[in-house]
Amino acid sequence: MLVFWEQRLVVLATPKAGSTAIATALESLAVLTVRRPEALKHTTVHGYQAQVRPWLEAAAGAPFTTVALMRAPREWLGSWYRFLQKPEQADGPRSTLGLSFDEFVQGWCADAPPVYADFGTQADFLSPGVGPGGLDHLFRYEDMAGFVQFLEQRLDCEIILPQVNVSPAASLALSPATEARMWAKAAADQALYASLSARAHQG
Repeated sequence: MLVFWEQRLVVLATPKAGSTAIATALESLAVLTVRRPEALKHTTVHGYQAQVRPWLEAAAGAPFTTVALMRAPREWLGSWYRFLQKPEQADGPRSTLGLSFDEFVQGWCADAPPVYADFGTQADFLSPGVGPGGLDHLFRYEDMAGFVQFLEQRLDCEIILPQVNVSPAASLALSPATEARMWAKAAADQALYASLSARAHQG
C-alpha cells in the first residue's frame, strides 16, 4: 500500500499484480509505503475502507482517491504458482516445487486449500469492487500503460516501472476438468474482470 498525501491518493497492493515494482518505483514519492508484514502490505479494499480510510481522512480533512490493479484470473493463478516455484521458497510451507500447475490449481479449488494455495481470490481482496464503499479506480493489469498514465497525471511525474520479483517460467497446462473447477471458483473474479472490459478502468 502506498499513500500520497498531497495528491490525496492511495494505491492498494493486490497480491501478484505488480505491487513490488510499483512500490519500488514510487516509494520515494509516497509519505507512507507499507511493504511488510504481508497482511499490511496487501491491505484489502474492505480493510482500507473500515480501518485506514477513516484515520487518513480525519488527519487530512479531505477524501483520498483509491486505485488498484486486477489480473486476469488464470494468469493471476499462474503468477502465484510460478512465484512459489522459486528456489528461495523451497524450504517454506508454500513452495510448489514438485507440483504441476494442475495440482496447484486443484489445491486452490479445494474446500480446505492446502497452505500453498490458501490465498483466496482477487474478488475477496477487491470487494466490493468499484463504487460506493469500494475503489474509485480499478485497472486491468494488462493495461499497465493506462494505470501508469493515470499515476503520472496524479503525481505529475514520469514513471518507469522496474522489472523486479520476476518468477521462473513454468508450464501452466490444465486438464479440462481442472480448468472447469478453476472457472467455477473464479466466477466472481471473472465477472469483476469482465466488467472492466468496456473501458481501461472504471471509476
